Amino acid sequence: MSQNDPLLPPSLLPPKPGSAAPASEPPASPLPFDIGEEFGTAKKNLPPVKIVGIGVALILLIVGVWLVLQPHRSPASGSIQEVAAVEVPDQHMVLVAINVAFHNGGKKPFWIHNMEAEIESAGKQFKDDAASASDFDRYFQAFPALKAHALPGLKMEDKILPEADAQGTVIVSFPVTMDEFNARKSLKVRIYAYDQAVPLELVK
Repeated sequence: MSQNDPLLPPSLLPPKPGSAAPASEPPASPLPFDIGEEFGTAKKNLPPVKIVGIGVALILLIVGVWLVLQPHRSPASGSIQEVAAVEVPDQHMVLVAINVAFHNGGKKPFWIHNMEAEIESAGKQFKDDAASASDFDRYFQAFPALKAHALPGLKMEDKILPEADAQGTVIVSFPVTMDEFNARKSLKVRIYAYDQAVPLELVK
């Protein structure tokens, strides 16, 4: 049967020499779902805004309660009593013996962890940790003027019971001259307790 036979439909006729085969239809997608539905959207995957807001509010509430419960000042209170200073020759430094007294008004023992002193002079601040009380005799022998009004040394690990009083001497050094020390704007002593975030600060 020839290609010109009118009895055959055009689709069954063999292609003419040199002509391209008709393009086939693309196969239907075998995926029976919408890819967008499979991965979802932010609206569908994220929790509702109301739930997120409640969670944030609870976190802020917990943080606020914690801040309120934290002490903003030491339960102890006191003052700086006498201050004696001597200049160390040729070292641009002074040694200072500071008498302090304080009262533990808290419900727990005030257990001394560390002590430091700070001065402000000539627009600068100078800070030093307190010397060990075991070194006091050596300082007193070298500089007898420090001993004139000194009390027993206030020591690390001293424990002051609730509603009890304590007093003692703290010795520190500062890299200033005697004139600069005497012209100081302020003198502070900070006494840190083991279980308290805020130190006892005494100012003179």
